[in-house]
Amino acid sequence: MLPKKLSPKKARLQRRNVGVLVDFSRAYGRKVLLGVAKYLREHHEWSVQCEEWRWTDAAPKWLETWKGDGIIAWVETPELADVLAATKRPVVDVRGSLPDCLFPKVIVKNQAVSALAAKHLLDRGFHHFAFCGFVGANYSDQRSQFFEQYLHQRGFRCTIYDPPAMARSPETKELEKRGLLFQDHLDRWLEGLPKPVGIMACNDIRGQQVMNACRRRDFAIPDQIAIISVDNDEVFCELSDPPLTSVALDTTRIGYEAADVLARMMRGAASPTGPILIPPLGVISRRSTEILPSDHPRLASAQRYLREHAFEPERVSVNNLARVAGMSRRIFERRFVQHTGRSPKEEIIRLRLDRVKELLVNTDWTLARIASQTGFNYAEYLHAVFREKIGITPGKYRQAVKPSALQRGLRTGRGLSIPAAFES
Repeated sequence: MLPKKLSPKKARLQRRNVGVLVDFSRAYGRKVLLGVAKYLREHHEWSVQCEEWRWTDAAPKWLETWKGDGIIAWVETPELADVLAATKRPVVDVRGSLPDCLFPKVIVKNQAVSALAAKHLLDRGFHHFAFCGFVGANYSDQRSQFFEQYLHQRGFRCTIYDPPAMARSPETKELEKRGLLFQDHLDRWLEGLPKPVGIMACNDIRGQQVMNACRRRDFAIPDQIAIISVDNDEVFCELSDPPLTSVALDTTRIGYEAADVLARMMRGAASPTGPILIPPLGVISRRSTEILPSDHPRLASAQRYLREHAFEPERVSVNNLARVAGMSRRIFERRFVQHTGRSPKEEIIRLRLDRVKELLVNTDWTLARIASQTGFNYAEYLHAVFREKIGITPGKYRQAVKPSALQRGLRTGRGLSIPAAFES
C-alpha cells in the first residue's frame, strides 16, 4: 500500500531540526550565519538549534543527546569532529581546518584568495614579497603555498616566515595566541626583508600582528612594508593604523551553499565527492597598501604627497608633484612612468577611483557627494571616468557589490559577477 500523502499543512509542520554550530565572534562566522539565515527564509523548512559559541570552546553538551536531522558546523578540532560524527547525522563543515575530516566541506577557495593578494601587490609595483601566517593552520599553509606559486610563475621569489618550533601547535586555537609570544623573532624577520616589500598575512589578526611589529621597529607602512590580509573583518581592519587592506571572502555564500548541501543530504542525496570551493569577492583596498614603491627618494616624496592629497584637486596636479619631487615636469613624468608603469595623471585617477569604489560599497551617498569627496567635483565627470576605466557605471557597480546583490546571487546558487577592477 502506498503511503498516504500529507496535506500541505501537515507537510509544513514536518520541519527539519538543524543544528548550527558557528563562531559568532568572528566576521567569518557571522556572515556564514547570514547565508544560512537567507536559505532558511527562502525555504521555510527548518527549525534551527543555535547558541553563542566560539571555535575555541568545547563541543556543546546538547550535542551528546541531540536528536535533530543535520548540522552545519565550524569544525576546528578533532575532538569536535568526533562529537559530531557520534551524532550519526549529516554534517557540513564550513571551515575546512581538518584536511583529513570526512565531512563534506563548503569552504573558501584559497588559491583564488592568494592570487588576488599577489596581483594586488604586483599591480602596485612591488618586486619583493613575503608571506606571514600561522604555520600548521591548514588555511594558512594553503594560502602560503598558493601565494608563493603565483609569484614564482611570474618570475618573483617569496620569503615565507618560519616561526620557531615553540610557536607551532597542532591546535589552531593556540596559533594566534603563540603569535603574540615571539614578537622579537617576527621583528628580526621583518628587519631582514629587502625593502620595499609587499607582505601577505594569512588573516586580519596576523596582519595586525605584522603591522604592530612594523611599529615596534619604526618601519613605515606602506612606504617600506605594505600589508594585505584576508577576511576583511572591518573591526580589525579599521582599528589598524593605517587601515588594513584585506581580501573579502564570500562567506555569506558559503553559509547558503552549506545549507543547500545539508538539505539535499537530509533528503537522502549522497554527500559531495569533494569540497565545494567558494571564490572570494575581491580586495578591499585601504591605506596599508596604498603606495607605488620606489627606490628613488624624490619620487617617493611625490608619491607620499599624492597619497595624502589625492582628493584635493586644488593641491594635486602633475606640476605640483614635479615641484615636490624637485624635477621639471618632463623629467618627472618620464621617471614616474619608468618606476611605476603609469603616468602621474593615471595614478591620480586610480587613487580617486579606488576611493570611489570604497564609498559606493560602504555608503549610500549620492554620486554627486562622492564626486565632491574624491576630487572629481561633478557627478557627470565621475560617471564618465568610472565607466571608461572600470567598464560599468557607478550605479551598476554599487548594485553588484552591495549586500542586496549578494543575496540575489545566493538565491540562484551561482557566484556573482564582480568587475575585475574590484581587485585593484
